[in-house]
Amino acid sequence: MTWADAAPNLLIGLREGLEAGLVVSILLAALRKAGSERDGEDRPISTAPVWLGVLGAVMLSGAFAAVLTYSTSVLSSKAQQAVGGVLSVLAVALVTGMVFWMRRTAATLSSHLRGEVQRAAILGAGALTLTAFLAVGREGLETTLFMWTAVKASGSTVSPLVGAGLGLAAAIVLCWLLYRRAVKINVGVFFNRTAIALIVIAAGVLSYGLGDLQEAGWLPGQQWVSFDLTAHVDPNSWWVSILTGITDLAPKLTVLQVVAWVAYLAVVIPAFVYAGRVATAAMAASKAKAAAAQSQEPQEPQAPSAPQGTPEPEPVTARGWERLAGNRPWSVAGVLIVIPALAAGITIAALPAAEAATTTAVKVTGSACAPGWSSATTGKQTFDIDNKSSKAGEITLLDSSGAIVGEIETLGPATTAPMTATLGSGSYTFHCLMSGAGALSSSAVQVSGSAQQGSPLAVKPVTLDDLTGPNKQYQQYAAGDLTTLQSQITTLRAAIAAGNVPAAQADWLAAQLTWEQVGASYDSFGDAGVAVDGLPDGLPDGVNDPGFTGLHRIEYGLYHGQSAAQLLPVVDGLAGEIGEVQKNLTTDDIAGDPTNLPLRAHEIIEDAIRDHLSGMDDEGAGAAYAMTYADTQVDQVVLGELGSLIDARSPGLVARADAQLTALDQALDAAKVNGAWPAPSATPLAARQKVNAATGTLLETLASVPDLLEIPPTAQ
Repeated sequence: MTWADAAPNLLIGLREGLEAGLVVSILLAALRKAGSERDGEDRPISTAPVWLGVLGAVMLSGAFAAVLTYSTSVLSSKAQQAVGGVLSVLAVALVTGMVFWMRRTAATLSSHLRGEVQRAAILGAGALTLTAFLAVGREGLETTLFMWTAVKASGSTVSPLVGAGLGLAAAIVLCWLLYRRAVKINVGVFFNRTAIALIVIAAGVLSYGLGDLQEAGWLPGQQWVSFDLTAHVDPNSWWVSILTGITDLAPKLTVLQVVAWVAYLAVVIPAFVYAGRVATAAMAASKAKAAAAQSQEPQEPQAPSAPQGTPEPEPVTARGWERLAGNRPWSVAGVLIVIPALAAGITIAALPAAEAATTTAVKVTGSACAPGWSSATTGKQTFDIDNKSSKAGEITLLDSSGAIVGEIETLGPATTAPMTATLGSGSYTFHCLMSGAGALSSSAVQVSGSAQQGSPLAVKPVTLDDLTGPNKQYQQYAAGDLTTLQSQITTLRAAIAAGNVPAAQADWLAAQLTWEQVGASYDSFGDAGVAVDGLPDGLPDGVNDPGFTGLHRIEYGLYHGQSAAQLLPVVDGLAGEIGEVQKNLTTDDIAGDPTNLPLRAHEIIEDAIRDHLSGMDDEGAGAAYAMTYADTQVDQVVLGELGSLIDARSPGLVARADAQLTALDQALDAAKVNGAWPAPSATPLAARQKVNAATGTLLETLASVPDLLEIPPTAQ
C-alpha cells in the first residue's frame, strides 16, 4: 500500500465525513435544545428519528456507489472512460460548489439547521426523520461521487480505499468528541484550510476526467501531448509517488489536461480567497449594523408578563412532505432505506450482462512472474494481474513465437489490473519486467483448441535489428537532402549579397522546405538542429538575441528590412551549422538511434500542427502551408521505410495513412491563391478548416505507429 495514494482520499474522507458529521451533531444538539424549551420544561425528545434519517442517507449513498461500480463494470473500455470522465467533471463541479457554499454559509449553517429541527419537532417524528435524511443525504451523495472518482483517478489499489476509510473513521470520532465537548476546534478555520487542499485534489480529478474523455473520443487532442516523462522518471521513486498520489497528475499529460489543471487552480483559488473576504466583510457589517440599531433603541422597562391580548405566535405551516411524514418515523425510515436498495438492485439487474470471459487470477511477486499459473482455455480470457511486489513494471503475455497477445504497460505496486486476450491453440508465457529488476518469465502453459472468431492479431515485438535497416535508409535520404540544402544556402547568400530581396526570399523558402524534408521534428536533431531551425522564444533578447540563429533568423531579417551586412554573418554561420548536422547524422543525438524512427513518423505531422499551422514559427514569410506540404513528403518517405513492419502488426494502417496524406496534400493545394500559398490568416475559413481537419485525421492514424513499433525493454 502506498500512503501517497491514500493521503488525498484520507483528506476527502476526513473533510466530507466531518461536514456530514457536523450536520448530524447540530441536528442532535438542536433536538436536545428543542426538548428543553418545550413548554418551559426539560422533556427530552427521542433522537431515534434523526438516526433513522441518517441511516436512510447512508443507504442512499451506498446504493449510489453500487450502481456506479456495477454499471461501469459491464461497459466497454471506451464507454467506461466516457462515463468515468463525465462523472469526474460532475464531481469536480459539485465539490467546487460545496467548497464555496461552505465558505459563504458556515457561520449560519447551525442556526439554519436548528430552525429546521424546531419546525420538524413541532410537526412530528416522521418530519424529523425526513429533515435528517435531506440534510445528510446531500452530503452523502456528494461525498460518494467525489470519493469514487478520486479513487478511480488514483488507480485500482487498496491505498485509496484505506485512506478514505481512515478519513471517515477519524471524522466520526472527531464529531463524537465535539458533540461531547471533549475537544474544541475552530471548524470554520479547518474547512477554509482544507478547502485549498481539496481544490488541488479536484484539479487533478478534473485533469484525469478530461483525459478519460479524450481517450473515449469525446474530446479532441489526445495526441497533443504536453509532456511525457514516462521514460525519464521512476514510478517507484518517493517524489513521483507523492506528487502523483496527492495531485492525481500522471507523468504523461495532454495539453488540454495541463491547461485545465492550471486554469482551474488559477480561477478557483483566487475566487475562494475573495469569497472569504466578502463573507467576512458582510458578517462584520451585519454585526455593526445590529449593534448600532440596538444602541439607538430606547430602553423600555421589561414587563413582568405579556399583557392580555398579545397575539399568539403564528402556527407553523407544514409543507406537503412534512404533512405526509407527520408522526410516522418508522414508516418514513422504511421507505428511505428500502427504496434506495430496491432501486439499486433493479438498476443493476437491468444492466446488460458483461461479455462472457474466463477470469484467472495471476500473481506477480518480487521474485516470480505468474507463479502457480498452470492452465488456460481457448477463447477470450481475462487475467486479473495482482502485483504483490514493491515495484511497478510491464506485464506481457507472449505466444510461442514471441508475439504479444496481451499487455499491461505499467502496473503499480499493490495494484490489480485486468489483462484481456483471446487465446488460440498453442503455448503461452507471461513475462514480467519490474522497475530496477531483471526480466522474469512464467512457465509455459499449453492451450488446446481453436480461438473464437475475431481474435486480435498477436503482435510480435520489434527488435533493434528490425529498425536498423529502415533507419539506415532514412539516414541516406537525409544526407542527400542536407547536401542539397548546402548548395541552396550558397545561392541564398549570393542573392542577399546582391541586395536582391525578392530572390533572397524565394531562395530562403526553397532552403526552408528542404530542411523540412530532412524530417527534423520536436528538436529531434538536438542542439545542431536548433541552431539550424531554432526560434527566438525563450531567448532573453528575443529576435535580437545572439542565440537566435539559422533559417528563421534569416526569415526574420528578410521580412523586416534588415541589411545584407546584418544577414550575411547569419548565413555564413548557418552553413557551418548544417555541416555539424551532416557530420553527426549517424550519432544517437541526431538520427543514429533506430528507436526514434517510429516516433518521427508521428512527430513530423504533430510538429506541423504545433509550429506551422499554429503560426508559432512564422517570422514574417507566412509559409505555414508550404512547410506543412514539405512535411507530408518526408512523412511518406518514413512510412515507406517502416511499411513492412507496420503492416505485419496493423494491416491496412499504412494504406490508410497514405490516403490521408494524399487528402491533406489536396486540401493544401486547394488553399493556394494564384499558384502560391497565402498565410493561414489570409486563407478563407473553409479552406483552413479542410486543412486542419485533414491534418488532425492523419495525426490520429499515425499516433499508433510508435506503440506498434516499440521495442520491449527486454529486447533493447
